[in-house]
Amino acid sequence: MIKRPFYIEQLSSATRRSPVTTLLGPRQCGKTTLARIFAEGKKATYFDLESQPDLQRLQNPELMLGSLNGIVILDEIQIMPKLFNVLRVLVDRPKNRTRFLVLGSASPGIIKNVSETLAGRVEFVELSGFDLREAGADSWEKLWVRGGFPRSFLARSDEDSLVWREGFIRTFLERDIPQLGVTVSAAAMRRFWTMLAHYHGQTWNASELARSMGLSDKTVRSYLDILTGTFMLRQLQPWHENIAKRQVRAPKIYFRDLGLLHSLISLTDFHSLSGHPRMGASWEGFVLEQVLQILKPSEAFFWATYQGVKIDLFFLRRGRRFGVEFKFNEAPKATKSMHAALETLTLSHLWVIYPGKHKYPVHEKITVWPLRDISSLPDQID
Repeated sequence: MIKRPFYIEQLSSATRRSPVTTLLGPRQCGKTTLARIFAEGKKATYFDLESQPDLQRLQNPELMLGSLNGIVILDEIQIMPKLFNVLRVLVDRPKNRTRFLVLGSASPGIIKNVSETLAGRVEFVELSGFDLREAGADSWEKLWVRGGFPRSFLARSDEDSLVWREGFIRTFLERDIPQLGVTVSAAAMRRFWTMLAHYHGQTWNASELARSMGLSDKTVRSYLDILTGTFMLRQLQPWHENIAKRQVRAPKIYFRDLGLLHSLISLTDFHSLSGHPRMGASWEGFVLEQVLQILKPSEAFFWATYQGVKIDLFFLRRGRRFGVEFKFNEAPKATKSMHAALETLTLSHLWVIYPGKHKYPVHEKITVWPLRDISSLPDQID
Protein backbone atom coordinates (compact mmCIF):
# COMPACT_ATOMS: atom_id res chain seq x y z
CA MET A 1 0.00 0.00 0.00
CA ILE A 2 1.28 3.47 -0.90
CA LYS A 3 1.09 5.90 2.02
CA ARG A 4 -0.38 9.37 1.46
CA PRO A 5 1.02 11.52 4.29
CA PHE A 6 0.35 14.85 2.56
CA TYR A 7 -3.39 14.21 2.50
CA ILE A 8 -3.44 12.82 6.05
CA GLU A 9 -1.84 16.06 7.20
CA GLN A 10 -4.45 18.06 5.26
CA LEU A 11 -7.28 16.11 6.88
CA SER A 12 -5.78 16.60 10.34
CA SER A 13 -5.61 20.36 9.87
CA ALA A 14 -9.07 20.60 8.30
CA THR A 15 -10.86 18.57 10.98
CA ARG A 16 -9.17 20.61 13.67
CA ARG A 17 -10.34 23.90 12.12
CA SER A 18 -13.80 23.03 10.83
CA PRO A 19 -16.74 20.98 12.14
CA VAL A 20 -17.30 19.51 8.65
CA THR A 21 -14.56 18.42 6.27
CA THR A 22 -15.53 17.34 2.77
CA LEU A 23 -13.08 15.02 1.02
CA LEU A 24 -13.83 15.17 -2.70
CA GLY A 25 -12.38 13.32 -5.65
CA PRO A 26 -13.23 10.87 -8.44
CA ARG A 27 -14.50 7.38 -7.79
CA GLN A 28 -11.85 4.82 -6.87
CA CYS A 29 -9.11 7.39 -6.16
CA GLY A 30 -8.66 6.14 -2.57
CA LYS A 31 -10.99 8.38 -0.53
CA THR A 32 -12.41 5.53 1.59
CA THR A 33 -8.99 4.02 2.25
CA LEU A 34 -7.58 7.42 3.21
CA ALA A 35 -10.51 8.13 5.55
CA ARG A 36 -10.09 4.77 7.29
CA ILE A 37 -6.36 5.31 7.73
CA PHE A 38 -7.04 8.78 9.11
CA ALA A 39 -9.58 7.36 11.58
CA GLU A 40 -7.17 4.71 12.94
CA GLY A 41 -6.60 5.21 16.66
CA LYS A 42 -9.49 7.70 16.90
CA LYS A 43 -13.06 7.29 18.07
CA ALA A 44 -14.82 7.06 14.71
CA THR A 45 -18.12 5.88 13.21
CA TYR A 46 -18.37 5.01 9.52
CA PHE A 47 -21.42 5.09 7.22
CA ASP A 48 -21.36 3.92 3.59
CA LEU A 49 -24.32 5.50 1.82
CA GLU A 50 -24.19 2.80 -0.86
CA SER A 51 -24.87 0.20 1.84
CA GLN A 52 -28.53 -0.59 2.53
CA PRO A 53 -27.93 -1.41 6.23
CA ASP A 54 -26.19 1.97 6.69
CA LEU A 55 -29.04 3.74 4.90
CA GLN A 56 -31.46 2.05 7.29
CA ARG A 57 -29.44 3.35 10.23
CA LEU A 58 -29.82 6.85 8.80
CA GLN A 59 -33.60 6.82 8.38
CA ASN A 60 -33.71 9.44 11.12
CA PRO A 61 -30.36 11.08 10.43
CA GLU A 62 -30.60 13.94 12.92
CA LEU A 63 -31.30 11.55 15.79
CA MET A 64 -28.68 9.00 14.67
CA LEU A 65 -25.85 11.41 13.92
CA GLY A 66 -26.65 13.66 16.89
CA SER A 67 -26.03 10.77 19.28
CA LEU A 68 -22.44 10.20 18.10
CA ASN A 69 -19.12 11.60 19.30
CA GLY A 70 -15.63 11.72 17.85
CA ILE A 71 -15.32 11.55 14.07
CA VAL A 72 -18.29 10.57 11.91
CA ILE A 73 -17.46 9.50 8.34
CA LEU A 74 -20.18 9.65 5.67
CA ASP A 75 -19.04 8.00 2.44
CA GLU A 76 -20.53 8.91 -0.98
CA ILE A 77 -22.47 11.89 0.36
CA GLN A 78 -23.73 12.83 -3.14
CA ILE A 79 -26.27 10.00 -2.85
CA MET A 80 -28.02 11.83 0.03
CA PRO A 81 -27.31 15.56 -0.43
CA LYS A 82 -30.12 16.35 2.05
CA LEU A 83 -27.71 15.25 4.81
CA PHE A 84 -25.92 18.60 4.48
CA ASN A 85 -28.98 20.31 5.96
CA VAL A 86 -28.86 17.86 8.88
CA LEU A 87 -25.16 18.52 9.41
CA ARG A 88 -25.80 22.27 9.55
CA VAL A 89 -28.33 21.76 12.36
CA LEU A 90 -25.99 19.44 14.29
CA VAL A 91 -22.80 21.51 14.07
CA ASP A 92 -24.67 24.66 15.11
CA ARG A 93 -25.65 23.13 18.43
CA PRO A 94 -23.77 24.93 21.24
CA LYS A 95 -22.33 21.79 22.81
CA ASN A 96 -21.41 20.00 19.60
CA ARG A 97 -17.87 18.57 19.59
CA THR A 98 -18.36 15.98 16.84
CA ARG A 99 -16.30 16.30 13.69
CA PHE A 100 -17.87 15.14 10.41
CA LEU A 101 -15.78 13.85 7.53
CA VAL A 102 -17.89 13.47 4.38
CA LEU A 103 -16.66 11.83 1.20
CA GLY A 104 -18.01 12.54 -2.26
CA SER A 105 -17.34 11.75 -5.91
CA ALA A 106 -18.77 14.99 -7.25
CA SER A 107 -17.82 18.64 -6.93
CA PRO A 108 -19.77 21.14 -4.78
CA GLY A 109 -21.36 22.39 -7.98
CA ILE A 110 -22.83 18.95 -8.64
CA ILE A 111 -23.89 18.35 -5.02
CA LYS A 112 -26.54 21.05 -4.92
CA ASN A 113 -26.48 23.72 -2.24
CA VAL A 114 -23.42 22.34 -0.40
CA SER A 115 -21.55 25.62 -0.16
CA GLU A 116 -24.69 27.58 0.72
CA THR A 117 -25.94 25.09 3.31
CA LEU A 118 -22.65 24.78 5.20
CA ALA A 119 -21.10 28.18 4.49
CA GLY A 120 -18.55 28.99 7.18
CA ARG A 121 -18.71 25.46 8.60
CA VAL A 122 -17.06 23.29 5.93
CA GLU A 123 -13.55 22.90 4.56
CA PHE A 124 -12.88 21.11 1.27
CA VAL A 125 -9.97 18.75 0.63
CA GLU A 126 -9.61 17.44 -2.91
CA LEU A 127 -8.02 14.02 -3.42
CA SER A 128 -6.58 12.92 -6.74
CA GLY A 129 -4.95 9.71 -7.82
CA PHE A 130 -1.33 8.97 -6.94
CA ASP A 131 1.14 11.71 -7.79
CA LEU A 132 4.87 11.41 -8.44
CA ARG A 133 5.78 11.96 -4.78
CA GLU A 134 3.66 8.96 -3.79
CA ALA A 135 4.45 6.69 -6.74
CA GLY A 136 8.18 7.46 -6.72
CA ALA A 137 10.20 9.52 -9.19
CA ASP A 138 11.49 6.42 -11.01
CA SER A 139 7.92 5.30 -11.75
CA TRP A 140 6.97 8.30 -13.87
CA GLU A 141 6.56 6.34 -17.10
CA LYS A 142 4.26 3.82 -15.42
CA LEU A 143 2.28 6.61 -13.72
CA TRP A 144 1.94 8.48 -17.02
CA VAL A 145 0.71 5.45 -18.98
CA ARG A 146 -1.58 3.90 -16.37
CA GLY A 147 -2.75 7.03 -14.56
CA GLY A 148 -2.99 7.56 -10.83
CA PHE A 149 -6.03 5.50 -9.84
CA PRO A 150 -4.64 3.08 -7.23
CA ARG A 151 -5.96 -0.13 -8.80
CA SER A 152 -4.80 0.91 -12.24
CA PHE A 153 -1.33 2.00 -11.15
CA LEU A 154 -0.76 -1.00 -8.85
CA ALA A 155 -2.04 -3.62 -11.32
CA ARG A 156 0.30 -6.55 -12.02
CA SER A 157 0.60 -5.76 -15.72
CA ASP A 158 -0.31 -3.14 -18.32
CA GLU A 159 -3.02 -5.52 -19.55
CA ASP A 160 -4.57 -5.82 -16.07
CA SER A 161 -4.40 -2.06 -15.68
CA LEU A 162 -6.15 -1.52 -19.01
CA VAL A 163 -8.91 -4.00 -18.12
CA TRP A 164 -9.51 -2.19 -14.83
CA ARG A 165 -9.74 1.18 -16.56
CA GLU A 166 -12.20 -0.15 -19.13
CA GLY A 167 -14.36 -1.46 -16.29
CA PHE A 168 -14.10 1.87 -14.51
CA ILE A 169 -15.24 3.79 -17.60
CA ARG A 170 -18.20 1.48 -18.12
CA THR A 171 -19.29 1.63 -14.48
CA PHE A 172 -18.85 5.39 -14.35
CA LEU A 173 -21.08 5.89 -17.40
CA GLU A 174 -23.71 3.27 -16.58
CA ARG A 175 -24.01 3.73 -12.80
CA ASP A 176 -22.23 6.78 -11.39
CA ILE A 177 -23.58 9.38 -13.82
CA PRO A 178 -27.24 8.26 -13.37
CA GLN A 179 -26.80 8.33 -9.56
CA LEU A 180 -26.25 12.07 -9.84
CA GLY A 181 -29.62 12.45 -11.54
CA VAL A 182 -28.10 13.00 -14.99
CA THR A 183 -30.23 11.48 -17.75
CA VAL A 184 -27.63 11.30 -20.53
CA SER A 185 -27.33 7.88 -22.16
CA ALA A 186 -24.12 5.98 -21.48
CA ALA A 187 -23.51 5.54 -25.23
CA ALA A 188 -23.82 9.27 -25.96
CA MET A 189 -21.56 10.24 -23.06
CA ARG A 190 -18.95 7.66 -24.04
CA ARG A 191 -18.95 8.95 -27.61
CA PHE A 192 -18.50 12.51 -26.38
CA TRP A 193 -15.78 11.48 -23.90
CA THR A 194 -13.89 9.56 -26.59
CA MET A 195 -14.16 12.45 -29.03
CA LEU A 196 -12.92 14.82 -26.34
CA ALA A 197 -9.85 12.61 -25.88
CA HIS A 198 -8.68 13.80 -29.30
CA TYR A 199 -9.10 17.43 -28.16
CA HIS A 200 -7.10 16.92 -24.95
CA GLY A 201 -4.81 19.91 -24.39
CA GLN A 202 -6.67 22.11 -26.88
CA THR A 203 -8.92 25.11 -26.36
CA TRP A 204 -12.63 24.37 -26.02
CA ASN A 205 -14.64 24.73 -29.23
CA ALA A 206 -18.28 23.87 -28.50
CA SER A 207 -19.49 24.52 -32.06
CA GLU A 208 -16.95 22.16 -33.63
CA LEU A 209 -17.79 19.33 -31.21
CA ALA A 210 -21.51 19.95 -31.51
CA ARG A 211 -21.36 19.68 -35.31
CA SER A 212 -19.33 16.46 -35.08
CA MET A 213 -21.92 14.87 -32.78
CA GLY A 214 -25.04 16.37 -34.32
CA LEU A 215 -25.95 18.11 -31.06
CA SER A 216 -26.45 21.69 -29.91
CA ASP A 217 -23.71 23.83 -28.37
CA LYS A 218 -25.71 23.88 -25.13
CA THR A 219 -25.88 20.08 -24.97
CA VAL A 220 -22.15 19.49 -25.47
CA ARG A 221 -21.45 22.21 -22.89
CA SER A 222 -23.63 20.35 -20.38
CA TYR A 223 -21.72 17.12 -21.12
CA LEU A 224 -18.45 18.95 -20.50
CA ASP A 225 -19.71 20.32 -17.18
CA ILE A 226 -20.79 16.84 -16.05
CA LEU A 227 -17.35 15.36 -16.71
CA THR A 228 -15.67 18.36 -15.08
CA GLY A 229 -17.90 18.18 -12.02
CA THR A 230 -17.11 14.49 -11.52
CA PHE A 231 -13.33 15.15 -11.67
CA MET A 232 -12.82 13.45 -15.02
CA LEU A 233 -11.80 16.64 -16.86
CA ARG A 234 -10.09 19.91 -16.01
CA GLN A 235 -11.03 23.20 -17.62
CA LEU A 236 -7.92 25.36 -17.37
CA GLN A 237 -9.06 28.96 -17.68
CA PRO A 238 -7.23 31.63 -19.73
CA TRP A 239 -5.44 34.58 -18.13
CA HIS A 240 -6.03 38.04 -19.61
CA GLU A 241 -3.67 41.00 -19.68
CA ASN A 242 -4.45 44.54 -20.80
CA ILE A 243 -2.23 44.38 -23.87
CA ALA A 244 -2.64 45.16 -27.55
CA LYS A 245 -2.40 41.54 -28.70
CA ARG A 246 -5.54 39.42 -29.11
CA GLN A 247 -5.63 36.78 -26.42
CA VAL A 248 -7.27 33.35 -26.32
CA ARG A 249 -10.48 33.50 -24.26
CA ALA A 250 -11.70 29.88 -24.23
CA PRO A 251 -10.54 27.35 -21.61
CA LYS A 252 -8.22 24.46 -22.42
CA ILE A 253 -9.55 20.96 -21.78
CA TYR A 254 -7.47 18.26 -20.10
CA PHE A 255 -8.11 14.74 -18.86
CA ARG A 256 -7.24 14.74 -15.18
CA ASP A 257 -6.18 11.08 -15.29
CA LEU A 258 -4.03 10.20 -18.27
CA GLY A 259 -4.70 6.48 -17.89
CA LEU A 260 -8.32 7.09 -18.86
CA LEU A 261 -7.23 9.19 -21.82
CA HIS A 262 -4.97 6.40 -23.04
CA SER A 263 -7.76 3.83 -22.66
CA LEU A 264 -10.19 5.90 -24.72
CA ILE A 265 -7.70 6.30 -27.60
CA SER A 266 -6.41 2.70 -27.31
CA LEU A 267 -2.87 3.33 -26.08
CA THR A 268 -2.01 0.23 -24.08
CA ASP A 269 1.62 0.75 -23.02
CA PHE A 270 4.53 3.19 -23.13
CA HIS A 271 5.68 1.89 -26.53
CA SER A 272 2.33 2.66 -28.17
CA LEU A 273 2.17 6.03 -26.43
CA SER A 274 5.68 7.09 -27.46
CA GLY A 275 4.86 6.73 -31.16
CA HIS A 276 1.44 8.38 -31.07
CA PRO A 277 0.72 11.86 -32.52
CA ARG A 278 -0.97 12.90 -29.26
CA MET A 279 2.05 12.03 -27.10
CA GLY A 280 3.04 15.71 -26.64
CA ALA A 281 -0.49 16.66 -25.55
CA SER A 282 -0.60 13.66 -23.22
CA TRP A 283 2.71 14.72 -21.65
CA GLU A 284 1.40 18.26 -21.20
CA GLY A 285 -1.68 17.01 -19.34
CA PHE A 286 0.32 14.58 -17.22
CA VAL A 287 2.86 17.13 -16.05
CA LEU A 288 0.17 19.77 -15.54
CA GLU A 289 -1.60 17.51 -13.03
CA GLN A 290 1.67 16.71 -11.24
CA VAL A 291 2.58 20.39 -10.92
CA LEU A 292 -0.89 21.35 -9.68
CA GLN A 293 -0.97 18.53 -7.11
CA ILE A 294 2.44 19.45 -5.74
CA LEU A 295 2.35 23.27 -5.91
CA LYS A 296 -1.39 23.59 -5.14
CA PRO A 297 -1.80 27.18 -6.39
CA SER A 298 -5.02 28.86 -5.27
CA GLU A 299 -5.78 29.56 -8.95
CA ALA A 300 -4.15 28.34 -12.15
CA PHE A 301 -4.38 29.56 -15.72
CA PHE A 302 -2.81 29.25 -19.14
CA TRP A 303 -2.01 32.26 -21.31
CA ALA A 304 -1.94 32.48 -25.09
CA THR A 305 -2.26 35.03 -27.87
CA TYR A 306 -3.40 34.51 -31.43
CA GLN A 307 0.15 35.49 -32.51
CA GLY A 308 1.43 32.21 -31.02
CA VAL A 309 2.90 33.43 -27.72
CA LYS A 310 1.83 31.16 -24.88
CA ILE A 311 2.49 29.75 -21.41
CA ASP A 312 1.16 26.28 -20.52
CA LEU A 313 0.63 27.19 -16.86
CA PHE A 314 0.50 30.59 -15.18
CA PHE A 315 -0.08 31.25 -11.48
CA LEU A 316 0.54 33.81 -8.76
CA ARG A 317 2.16 33.22 -5.38
CA ARG A 318 2.48 36.01 -2.79
CA GLY A 319 2.13 38.71 -5.40
CA ARG A 320 4.74 37.22 -7.72
CA ARG A 321 4.06 35.72 -11.14
CA PHE A 322 5.33 32.36 -12.33
CA GLY A 323 5.06 30.30 -15.49
CA VAL A 324 5.61 26.63 -16.35
CA GLU A 325 6.09 25.05 -19.76
CA PHE A 326 5.87 21.29 -20.47
CA LYS A 327 8.24 19.91 -23.13
CA PHE A 328 8.75 16.25 -24.07
CA ASN A 329 12.23 16.96 -25.35
CA GLU A 330 15.69 15.67 -24.46
CA ALA A 331 17.23 19.16 -24.16
CA PRO A 332 14.70 22.02 -24.25
CA LYS A 333 15.90 25.51 -25.12
CA ALA A 334 14.47 28.95 -24.48
CA THR A 335 12.15 29.97 -27.29
CA LYS A 336 10.96 33.33 -28.61
CA SER A 337 7.56 32.54 -27.14
CA MET A 338 9.07 32.01 -23.67
CA HIS A 339 10.98 35.28 -23.83
CA ALA A 340 7.89 37.14 -25.02
CA ALA A 341 5.76 35.66 -22.23
CA LEU A 342 8.46 36.42 -19.67
CA GLU A 343 8.43 40.08 -20.69
CA THR A 344 4.70 40.56 -21.29
CA LEU A 345 3.56 38.88 -18.08
CA THR A 346 6.56 40.15 -16.02
CA LEU A 347 7.22 36.65 -14.70
CA SER A 348 9.52 36.23 -11.70
CA HIS A 349 10.59 32.87 -13.14
CA LEU A 350 9.67 30.32 -15.77
CA TRP A 351 10.33 26.57 -15.50
CA VAL A 352 10.41 24.12 -18.38
CA ILE A 353 9.54 20.59 -17.19
CA TYR A 354 11.05 17.81 -19.30
CA PRO A 355 11.71 14.04 -18.93
CA GLY A 356 15.52 14.31 -18.57
CA LYS A 357 17.72 14.08 -15.48
CA HIS A 358 19.51 17.43 -15.16
CA LYS A 359 18.55 20.96 -14.17
CA TYR A 360 20.12 23.79 -16.13
CA PRO A 361 19.43 27.48 -16.76
CA VAL A 362 18.77 28.75 -20.28
CA HIS A 363 18.20 32.34 -19.14
CA GLU A 364 18.52 34.14 -15.82
CA LYS A 365 14.75 33.68 -15.34
CA ILE A 366 14.21 30.40 -17.23
CA THR A 367 15.26 27.02 -15.83
CA VAL A 368 14.89 23.60 -17.43
CA TRP A 369 13.69 21.26 -14.69
CA PRO A 370 13.49 17.42 -14.74
CA LEU A 371 10.14 15.83 -13.93
CA ARG A 372 11.76 13.46 -11.43
CA ASP A 373 12.75 16.47 -9.26
CA ILE A 374 9.34 18.11 -9.36
CA SER A 375 8.73 17.57 -5.63
CA SER A 376 11.47 20.13 -4.89
CA LEU A 377 9.90 22.79 -7.11
CA PRO A 378 7.97 24.44 -4.24
CA ASP A 379 11.33 25.26 -2.57
CA GLN A 380 12.14 27.49 -5.55
CA ILE A 381 8.98 29.54 -5.06
CA ASP A 382 8.45 29.87 -1.27
